Amino acid sequence: MAKRKIIKIDADKCTGCGLCIPNCPEGALQMIDNKARLISDLFCDGLGACIGHCPEGAIDIEERKAEPYNEKLVMANIIKQGKNVIKAHLAHLKDHGEEGYLKEAIDLLKEKGLEIPKLGEDKTDACSHGGFACPGSKVMEFGPDKETAGGKPHTKGVSQLRQWPVQIRLVPTHAPYFKDADLLIAADCVPFAYADFHNDLLKDKKLLVGCPKLDDIDSYKEKLTEVLKSNSIKSVTYAHMEVPCCSGLIEPLKEAIASSEKAIPFGEVVIGIKGERLR
Repeated sequence: MAKRKIIKIDADKCTGCGLCIPNCPEGALQMIDNKARLISDLFCDGLGACIGHCPEGAIDIEERKAEPYNEKLVMANIIKQGKNVIKAHLAHLKDHGEEGYLKEAIDLLKEKGLEIPKLGEDKTDACSHGGFACPGSKVMEFGPDKETAGGKPHTKGVSQLRQWPVQIRLVPTHAPYFKDADLLIAADCVPFAYADFHNDLLKDKKLLVGCPKLDDIDSYKEKLTEVLKSNSIKSVTYAHMEVPCCSGLIEPLKEAIASSEKAIPFGEVVIGIKGERLR
């Protein structure tokens, strides 16, 4: 049983208003003893569509050991609720970059001979928390700036970032931009210290960032192992500062590569505290 993000309900704050229930079409929540309860880990995708509908702030997301989310069981509930709920659920998965689950859901609809809703780019298709879309975790992949297209010279600094999100805890394990990707994993301080970060390290790579001192390294190891297992990663480069605490992700990364049972090349870049590249 691996760690993953899942809903947590503070029973002391919950007033039993029930507003969260219709906003969990997956069927993970029920009202029991006048309190909202998470009834099954299998039905909770951990993406938090219910959070913005709680007026008391009683619902949050935590990372803990939980049974894997099961899209087929969820779709059995979704289908019963009609085409509008089906469309909302598919848009929810799409907005969060859960391409694997989205494919499972669509395949099941095809198997049952049901209509596949068209998912446009309008706001009604976006996953919303309390009426607001989720730009902080919405998966995006984008091309180079027009000014640098075709190798044209430029007079200002240009970002080489080609995807979003970048934080290890936020990125979906099945994000489409991981296909055939050269992966750069950077300690939080590196982009601030190294002036040539974008052109020297980030260019032509997909980025993940985290702090090996302050963050939960075990959860990072589990997440990165799943990313490496589930995608065709071509190489992994770890960029970190010269200070000892910043090297804390090296061994977990090597173990994650070993656990993936793939021959993925691993490289290391070391940045000095004065901003120079040491290795």
